[in-house]
Formats: sequence, structure tokens, C-alpha cells
Amino acid sequence: MSLNPSQAISRKSLILLAVALFLSTASWAAQWTVLGPDGGDARSLGHDPKNPDHVLLGTSTGSLFESGDGGHSWARLAHLGDGDDYVLDHIAFDPQDPKIIYVAAWSVANQQAGDVFRSHNGGKSWEAIPGMHGKSVRALAIAASDSRTIVAGAIDGVFRSQDGGKSWVKISQAAQGEIESLAVDPKDANVIYAGTWHLAWKTADGGANWEHIKQGMIEDSDVFSLIVDSDNPSVVFASACSGIYKSENAGELFKKIQGIPFTARRTRVLKQDPVNPQIVYAGTTEGLWRTADLGKTWKQVTGPEVVVNDVMVDPRNSSRVLLATDRGGVLASDNAAQTFSPSNHGYTHRYVTSILASKIDPNTILVGVVNDREWGGVFASRDGGKSWAQKSSGLSGKDVFTLEETSKGDFVAGTSHGIYLLAANGNQWQPINAIVNEKVSSRVVKKGTRKTTVVTKTPIKSVLDARVNEIEITPRRWLAATTIGLFISTNDGKSWSGGPVLGKKEFSSVQAQGEFIAAASTTNVLLSSDGGTTWQPSSLASYLSSIRNLTVTPEAQVIVASHDGAFGSSDSGATWKHLSNGLPDKNISSVTYDSSRKRLLATSTETGVVFVSENGGQKWHRGPDSGYPLRHISVVHGRFMAATPFDGVIVQPESEPQSAAAEAGMAN
Repeated sequence: MSLNPSQAISRKSLILLAVALFLSTASWAAQWTVLGPDGGDARSLGHDPKNPDHVLLGTSTGSLFESGDGGHSWARLAHLGDGDDYVLDHIAFDPQDPKIIYVAAWSVANQQAGDVFRSHNGGKSWEAIPGMHGKSVRALAIAASDSRTIVAGAIDGVFRSQDGGKSWVKISQAAQGEIESLAVDPKDANVIYAGTWHLAWKTADGGANWEHIKQGMIEDSDVFSLIVDSDNPSVVFASACSGIYKSENAGELFKKIQGIPFTARRTRVLKQDPVNPQIVYAGTTEGLWRTADLGKTWKQVTGPEVVVNDVMVDPRNSSRVLLATDRGGVLASDNAAQTFSPSNHGYTHRYVTSILASKIDPNTILVGVVNDREWGGVFASRDGGKSWAQKSSGLSGKDVFTLEETSKGDFVAGTSHGIYLLAANGNQWQPINAIVNEKVSSRVVKKGTRKTTVVTKTPIKSVLDARVNEIEITPRRWLAATTIGLFISTNDGKSWSGGPVLGKKEFSSVQAQGEFIAAASTTNVLLSSDGGTTWQPSSLASYLSSIRNLTVTPEAQVIVASHDGAFGSSDSGATWKHLSNGLPDKNISSVTYDSSRKRLLATSTETGVVFVSENGGQKWHRGPDSGYPLRHISVVHGRFMAATPFDGVIVQPESEPQSAAAEAGMAN
């Protein structure tokens, strides 16, 4: 860097400049650690045919994980696509050169979009294959007899490459849309089966001609999975929304397999044992089923709560079976599917909504998760996040949106259906959802010539059974922002009173400082200066969409995080300013007050950066970049700890400074 001699730059300024350059490069590049909790949704599995210990796992948010020990432990390998909306449903290794790997993707946000990704170096780097870019690819298969022949099934038809993915040709007819599954005859690459959202098709000549193979299938069947027997290609299995079908004449006639109940009819995947072809696994929305006689009889080998997305059988030892499941992550069996146990060490794919670090025990951390039903709820760590245990007994699979701790060390959870309390050192959450509102009526009583008005207060009892988005616990009262109103308890949650406020019902956030309370609905902020007895609307523009949360500083400044950016008021809501000096204009997911450093922290789902303000939001500095989209930020044991939409809880490295502003201040 050259300097104009006429410019007077002090030694101190040079030091600050050097610090700033360092913080903007090397320091911020440090890798944040995913703490867990392990598990979550897993969509697909694929293994190296020459080294089955090398396993890849695909997710529904574009993330790809890798295992080098046969699925016992996992590490993040890559992120495919630009956003977080790619579903990675199919992973295929080239059987001749396993360093070549293909992954099929389709977009949740735009079901006409997707890609086929390819790696030439075992997954170290990836490219979107140009010939399939923009295709919503739902199925992928490599011909066993010719690994350069790849077939992809997309919303708009069947595509084939005969040169390892360099060029592609559409081989299906116009009537064949919405391809959901594919299978290639293991002995003849020109024989291809294609399952659609309406029955199945077959070509015996590489796509020149197609036959609608539906004889024996129920007419409205979506075909989710197809497999061709590796020993006898005349045997074909097809799974559909109406059940599982088997053909013994290469698809000319199908017969519905008996033995799997109607409730488990949605069979997402069929997988044949590579060692014993008589064994076939059926992964359904109500558990895993297994046949040992090529479909004549079936046995359910997991509980019905297991939603199976994919099945992998180790070709060296077919007793080793891995399942990719909804909510439970990876389940593993080492006894031919007699029993399964979680195998998620290092694999975290959880939507974390809240992080609570205990003020009483510094090593205790609780997190709340959503979308995981019986596999989710609350997870607790007693060692600062090194290990986690599910702490959800009594919640009955409810989503958890907020967590708080009382002065006694009890924990309080706001769920999808009410509020629950876990006593200190307790093991069972208990509902605390009693609502007691008073109905006030008056009547005039006449005694002689005198008239007296008698006021009667009648308690109206009900139960809080709504989504609770935030709970605030203060020494005088507990507050709850819910989808049916704002509720207050003055007896530690034993009973609540409240409901809609000023015509507003859906509240996303509530915070308090003494008697001053601020509560956010989806589009506005309501304020109370008397502990919630009376309320006034603020002047915040009603056109705001999706207020995510608010915070109140010790000086009673109110800061709002919303889809339309961050807004602040220093005069009890009379006026507001759009806080954008150094902060993104839109998609602010949270703003919190860090009392340990007396500063504001902001996050966005559009970036992994933590934004820091030490002057009430007037100016923001870019803090560390976590590398993950952020939903909420906390400071735990002096380090940033964040909740993410897909990757659980993450924590910044111990060596990484928390903000550029803080480091620059240290140099002064």
C-alpha cells in the first residue's frame, strides 16, 4: 500500500488499519464449531462401492455430509446450490471410478428448478453439470453395465448421458412428466424403468419407444421407487402411494404385495440386499419393512414412528444397515435390521429456535428445536455444549419456540401448544396453562331511597393451548407472547390472565424493563408503562411484514427485528428510525441486548455475520462471520453461540474476537 507523503497518517492510525485488515481476513475466516444436538432430517445415503466405509449423506437444505467409518461418525463435506432449498435425494458413485460422484437436487422454493452435481475428486469439489442445470431432478441412476451411462428423472422428463454427464439428451415422450423414480436393468443399459406421479413407464431401446406399464397397479398410483433384481432382471419391484407391487415378467404385469398394512402404503424407497437378493427392504412413512423371500412375506423391523427416506446396506456385511430418516437422522443396525440405534455423531440438521444458558449452573445449556416431534423438543447439555441429551419428557412431541429460567432454577418452555415448566433437577415437564380472566358485571341495588351499585367479579377459566413465541420472566411478573394474545402471570405461572390487546391477537415477542413492557404483533408494537394494565399503540408503520423479535435496553430503548429491517425508538414508541448504518436493510432475524458488554447484537438469515452496535443501533460494525445463516445470537461464557435454521447450535472459536469495534477499541 503506497501513501501520499502529503497525507499525515499517524502510527496509531496505521496500527488500527492493520488490525482492521487482519480482522476482515484471517480472523473472520476461522471455522465455527457445530455443537449439536445431533440428528434431525436425513434424506439420502450413498457409498463408495470399492470402499463402503466412505458414505455420503444428503439433506433437504443442500448440505452434504461425509463419513469415513461406515456411518459411525459424520462431518460436513459441502453445500450444494446457492441457497438452502435444495433437496439432495439421490447420491450415486461411479462403480468404475468412485472418485466420480453424482448428486441429484431439486428445489423446495421452486419446484421447476434443480441440478445434477458432479465431483471428480471424491467430494472435495463440486460442479453443477451444465446440461442439467435448472432441471428439478427427482431421480438418478448409473447403469451397472456401463458407468458412463447416467439417467436422470426430472419434472419435465427422462434425460440420459452416455459420456459421463458431459452431454444429455431427453429420451422420454411428452406424456411422461413428473419423473419420481428410475431403475436401469443391471445387464442391459437400454432397458430403463421410469416411475411418475401417475404410474410407470418402460423403454427397452434407450428411449426410442416407451410402454406404459400399469397392468395390475391401482390407477392413481405415484411410483416412488423402482428396483430391478440384480440376479433376475425379470423381477421388478415398484413402490407407490397405493402399496408395493412386484412383477415377474419385466413389468408386463404387476401384483400388489400383501403383508404391509394400508397405513404404511407410502413407501419412499426400496432397497435390495446386495449379498442376498431374496432380502428387500421397504422404507415407508410408518417404519421399515423387510422381506427375506423376495416379497412373499414381510416383517416390520422398526417402530411406526420412523419415517424412512433411504436405506443403505453394506455390501461387505449385509448385517450392517443404515437408514436416513425424518427427524431421527441416521439409524444403524449391525444385526440385519433386528434392532436400530441412532448413529449421528457429528451430524446435526436441527432447526434451533432458542438457546438458554443457565445463570445458576454455568455449564448447563438448554436449546429448543422445532419440526422434530418425538425426536426433538428440548435438549440439555451439562458440559457447556460438548454433549447433549434429549430433555423432552412430558412435552409429547411439541415444538419449542422459547426457553427461560426462573430465579429458583426452574426452566420454562413456550411450545406449539402452551407453556410447560421443568423443576430444577426434575425429569418431567408439567403444563402451566391455566387462564383465569375476570368478568366484571354490575347491578344497582335499591335500599329504601338509596341506590347502590354492586360490582361482581366472576373468574372465567380456560386453558392456554396456542403457540407461545416468547416468554419473559421478570421479578414482578411473567409475560407470554402467543398466537391468541398476550398473557401475564403474577404467581410464577400458576395462572395467567390476558388475551388480545388493542385488537391484536398474534404476538411474536415481548420484553420488559421494570414496569415498561413492549410487545410485538406481526406488524406493530404495543407499549405499556404500567406493567401491562394499560396499552398504547406505537407509531411504527403498520405496513411492516413479519416482525421477528424485539428487545428493550436498560434505557427503555426499543429495537425491532423484522423482514423489512431493524427499527429503533428512544421515546417509548413515539418515533422510529430505520437502523441501517452498517446493517442489512432487510431480513433481520433477531436483535438482542448483550448486558455483559452493553451492546446490541443483530443477525440475519441472509448472512452468517454477527452485527454489533455499541451506540444504541446508530452505527453497526461487522463482527465475526459464522459461515451459517443465523436465527438468533447469544453470548455464553464470553463467546458467541448462535441458533441456526438447519445446523443446530454453533459456537465461535475461542481464538476469534467478538467484534471489530471491540478489537479496535483495545488498540486505542
